[in-house]
Amino acid sequence: MPTLNKTTSRYLPFFLLVSQTAFAQNFAEKPRVFVLTDIENEPDDAQSLVRFLTYTNHWDVEGLVATTSCWQRDTTAEWRIKEIVDAFGKVRDNLERHEPGYPTHAYLSSIIKKGVPRFGMSGVGADQDSEGSEWLIQVLEKADERPVYIQAWGGANVLAQALWRMERTKTPEELAAIIRKMRVYTISDQDDTGPWIRKHFPDLFYIVSPGYQENGGDQYHYATWSGISGDRFHGRFTGPDFTLVDNPWLDEHIRDDHGPLGAEYPQTEYLMEGDTPSFLGLVNNGLNNPEHPNFGGWGGRYELYIPPYKKYMYEPETRPIWTNTQDEVYSELTGRSHTSHHATIWRWREAYQHDFAARIDWCTTPNYEDANHPPVAKLDHDNVIKVKSGETVTLNAAGTSDPDGDALQYKWIYYDEPGTLNVYGNDLKIKDEDQSVATFTAPSVDKVKTMHIVLAVTDDGQPSLTRYQRVIVNVLP
Repeated sequence: MPTLNKTTSRYLPFFLLVSQTAFAQNFAEKPRVFVLTDIENEPDDAQSLVRFLTYTNHWDVEGLVATTSCWQRDTTAEWRIKEIVDAFGKVRDNLERHEPGYPTHAYLSSIIKKGVPRFGMSGVGADQDSEGSEWLIQVLEKADERPVYIQAWGGANVLAQALWRMERTKTPEELAAIIRKMRVYTISDQDDTGPWIRKHFPDLFYIVSPGYQENGGDQYHYATWSGISGDRFHGRFTGPDFTLVDNPWLDEHIRDDHGPLGAEYPQTEYLMEGDTPSFLGLVNNGLNNPEHPNFGGWGGRYELYIPPYKKYMYEPETRPIWTNTQDEVYSELTGRSHTSHHATIWRWREAYQHDFAARIDWCTTPNYEDANHPPVAKLDHDNVIKVKSGETVTLNAAGTSDPDGDALQYKWIYYDEPGTLNVYGNDLKIKDEDQSVATFTAPSVDKVKTMHIVLAVTDDGQPSLTRYQRVIVNVLP
């Protein structure tokens, strides 16, 4: 795991003693989301957009912009976004019956834009504005202090152009205020604008597994996001269940006989939904915390540091970025533990795949009682607690319920990596870890340490669905 240095320290989002304020998951209000996609370069962008639309009641979606990339250099495919949004419009009312808050078809159609049909930095500068970059600027200029989560599923030149333009039209103070509310997640570097953005705007919050495909072969194997569906490297199984992301499972649970939106989900050619990790961490499931990428969640886990230069990177990084880190996860498939940055995503694979399958089921199920819905995980105490070494700690989820009346399974998981205790190889013994009320003994420490314990509650519906609560334990001497 990378270590933090003096350069990194000013970027740290929380103090050693984690407070309830620092823990706040930022879901009291919907996150603002803006998508840049090189859709139609291969099938996975269309796949990701189908899943994305089933979760649009969790967010305020403010832009869907077609872009270029190294795979699609001189054209954009906004028409494909429109096709999939049109399919969403046919099932939107059914989705709304199961979980309210979905945007209308008319609204989503109004925010489909196109970027400049040029590759990378050739589309940045004077006379390179597009309706996509201009729309992004308008979104960022709104009198709304909520963070804007900007996702680049392909090239990032629309984002680069917006920054280039604002740097020339705004005061340094105005630009700094806008950058403070920007949260960028790019799926590697699919053009040369990402490294330029990171170097020229060093205070910009940026999640990326840096690497430019044309600069050194198949670097996608080394990117955290490929853990969404990749798990066979050079023919070897590396931990997760591949059947859950393979075409036969997707045929049965997503594509076939699941209505017009499921029908827009194409067959996988390379990896399933390579862009989905950019938004999975924004799903309001009780586990995710988008302001703290190092906490880990469905979209993976990331640490803040300057990564060492690799041959597949466009150029050396000059500032800390949120990037690859590792989790150690036990796999029932192989009967052993696996340590990798991919594991920070695939450890949640069954849960996020079942959740997507349930939401696609909602598309063709008009009656609420005929479908499954996620449980409501609740704690009988705060999400952040303070204890002393040697103290018996009680974890209580007795208030948890299920809207369908399904039976529930409980699992209290000691999530080692996000904390500061670092007791690798020494399992924390949680008594009654499969019950709604569990206990453990706080480890002995000589200074304040933090521990993350995740409650996972799974119903017995079809498909089974999981929701979470995270407990951060501050252990005092």
